[in-house]
Amino acid sequence: MDKLTDKVAYLKGLAEGLNLNSDTPENKLLLKMMDVLADLSGQLEELRGDHDDLAEYVDNIDEDLEDIEALLFDEDDDEDMCGCGHCHDEDDGMEGEMEYECPHCGYQTKFDLADFDFDEDYLCPQCHKSFFPESEDEDDDDDVEEEENPQDKR
Repeated sequence: MDKLTDKVAYLKGLAEGLNLNSDTPENKLLLKMMDVLADLSGQLEELRGDHDDLAEYVDNIDEDLEDIEALLFDEDDDEDMCGCGHCHDEDDGMEGEMEYECPHCGYQTKFDLADFDFDEDYLCPQCHKSFFPESEDEDDDDDVEEEENPQDKR
């Protein structure tokens, strides 16, 4: 008698054996309580089944998620994750070196990505011109800002 429904069925059998079917108010109350217990035990068994199904489903999702995490975040994987052809550390993506060619003279140089400052203007050691010249769009934006804010020049 592990299941609650079995226990309630046993109690109903005891009630029938005690001849609780008479019309006294106490017997009516006990019989109605037995009916309520039977309904509750049935609903509880149904909830247990649903809970077991959900628990199994969550376990399957968890296993699938572990597989996805292993594919995406595997630290032992030495493959090039970004597709650029250079090896990078997946944690910060800013380790290693980047080789760059001067757009003016073609001089090849390497930059250490960990020490690279995007705000700094790097000059070519060969021709002494900027490795990363500002594009015309950026110059146009600066001119527009200056025209819109003539008070800023004072």
